[in-house]
Amino acid sequence: MSLKKKASRRSRRLKNPEKLKDLGLETTKQKKKKKPYFGKDAHNAVVEYQSTDVREEKHKIYDDKIRPSFEKLAENLIFIHGFSTSKSHFDVLKSDTVSFLYEILEKFDPSRGSKAFSYFNVCAKNFLIIQSKKRLKNKIRHISIDDENLSMSEKYQIERHQVIPSSESMFIRSEDVVILKNMIKKIRSKLSNQNELLCIDAIITIFDNIEDLDFLNKRAIFVYLREISGLNAKQLSVSMSNIRKHYRELKGSNREYDLFCSLY
Repeated sequence: MSLKKKASRRSRRLKNPEKLKDLGLETTKQKKKKKPYFGKDAHNAVVEYQSTDVREEKHKIYDDKIRPSFEKLAENLIFIHGFSTSKSHFDVLKSDTVSFLYEILEKFDPSRGSKAFSYFNVCAKNFLIIQSKKRLKNKIRHISIDDENLSMSEKYQIERHQVIPSSESMFIRSEDVVILKNMIKKIRSKLSNQNELLCIDAIITIFDNIEDLDFLNKRAIFVYLREISGLNAKQLSVSMSNIRKHYRELKGSNREYDLFCSLY
């Protein structure tokens, strides 16, 4: 058999998918495509999450189907755009991004025809850009006392601002907590709406367990309130607005509950 005929037979054999599979020589195109981490299943899970009002079902859908996609999305954005260079900061930034995405989970509107990935990808990227700008701004403001370019006078001025709060200030702060708890209980007695009661009870629970919480900031408190009360973002926002009205009425001209004036 001529070399030309042998080459022709070999070419036909390699183009046959079954022959390639037997030989373990599947091409890249013939291999099964990898399932996307935030594809149609994750999109449907978001829609399913929004369609149910049962708290336990929401938690299960989020933990099983949505959170892994959020975590992978946050990881990819942080790595691709270089938002973090250290492991410790990466973990914190990833956690904050996932918490942010959880907060806006109810805001996605599938009726507009957009995909969940496109919406949350843009939101997460904008969030990371804002956090990056904040970090850069704080870094510029930060001055190290070990900086060799600082004079002795400048180092002395920096040291003067490193003070420990006085015992009087610490006592006043502890008194404020007591006043605040009494004020919250007073406000609760004025509420009748079920959502507002759920919201205020969630606030009381946070105060009672404040020492057991890992970290506290505005975003974390919002997530805690959602988890404890079972209310969605809109319900929680409306309830908090009504509670603030009761606070302003309760404070009035009585300085007993005015925490912002307690130090003066």
